[in-house]
Amino acid sequence: MADVRRVIGLSLGADLCWPICYEEVLDRLDLNVEIEGDSIRFDVERVTIEPFYLRQPVRYDVVIDRLTHWYGTSREWIKKAILMDGLYVFNNPWSIQSNEKHTSYCAMMRLGMPIPTTWMVPPKSYDSRADLDITLERYARMFDLAELGEKVGYPMYIKPYDGGGWAGVSRIGTADDLQRLYDESGTYLMHLQQAVDPHDLFIRCVGLGPQVRVVRYDPGAALHDRYTTDDGAVPDDQRQHLVDTTLTINSFFGWDFNSCEALRQDDAWFPIDFANPCPDSQVTSLHYHFPWLIAANLRWSLFCAATRRPMRPNLDWQPYFDIADTDAPYEEKLKGYAAIARDRLQTDAFEAFCAEHLSHLDQVLWDFFGTDTAHDAVRLKVGAMYPDHEVDEYTEKFWSRIQQWRQDSAP
Repeated sequence: MADVRRVIGLSLGADLCWPICYEEVLDRLDLNVEIEGDSIRFDVERVTIEPFYLRQPVRYDVVIDRLTHWYGTSREWIKKAILMDGLYVFNNPWSIQSNEKHTSYCAMMRLGMPIPTTWMVPPKSYDSRADLDITLERYARMFDLAELGEKVGYPMYIKPYDGGGWAGVSRIGTADDLQRLYDESGTYLMHLQQAVDPHDLFIRCVGLGPQVRVVRYDPGAALHDRYTTDDGAVPDDQRQHLVDTTLTINSFFGWDFNSCEALRQDDAWFPIDFANPCPDSQVTSLHYHFPWLIAANLRWSLFCAATRRPMRPNLDWQPYFDIADTDAPYEEKLKGYAAIARDRLQTDAFEAFCAEHLSHLDQVLWDFFGTDTAHDAVRLKVGAMYPDHEVDEYTEKFWSRIQQWRQDSAP
């Protein structure tokens, strides 16, 4: 039997609370996993940013990436490490770089998902650059914005085609609103999307590997209250529909970690925003659900590291399209997509790994989130985001919700 160490790298930006909790719980797990004759232990390190030689070996087996979507140096290092060193990263950096919300809408429409009516409109204005004026003069066509508004239907939302933390998103109720908000949109490339109105439930599903957390979401609340502490009492059949939708989207785009939003109208679910492959992981947003995130992150990263899960650099969409092109009802197609997802995510092997090697995780996690170390991690994040006079108040607010989770989840 060989003694083996697997190293998990955390590629971080402004993250504070979850890396501390991840590292602490991993240490308390004190794992020694036996697989195929090897005795495997795990180390975790924070990935630094520095010059790198393209042939330089990588010492990590898995990297949890929080920078690829906005920081080029880390993105290019990760792409190099996948190609040259076989590194496993969540998420696929090429997919994050190329598949924005616009592409995700088109792809899921191709699979038959009921995406609300969506139009793209050219930017209202442009930054000057060579050849732009002559290109627009030759090929840009005047259009009637009010007529386009009628085609989309009111109410609607105007929002950037590639997303970005609610920036530039506005609800539109009239043609006058549409004209005003389009005029104010500047150089943004925008979508106009019909609102799912009315709707009786807004759900955000957080997917991490084969694991999915269903949460009722309140976009009109303050940021720290948007994730509610319940799941909206979604019936079991609808819950399975949401889980299958989330797994389909994530596996299609090679996103191990992503969140998907959907609205319910007359018991039908309409996905509206599901290209979020670096979801919020902070206690200041997730509070009650924060311990679940730590556990889900540990389970998936440890499984990937222990089993040397291979990275899938290309996405291979054809199996999904083959199902989409059949005459089966959409619900049957969705089950087929989800079956591909579960296979690609090695769900059976993952669940067996967790049952054999991580059966004590729930107890360790529950114990940890009653400690001063966990409380200090919450306070550290609150202190980075809130003014001094609010730090005590919000630390206790988020801590009390974690303690509510402990009451609801006692092993």
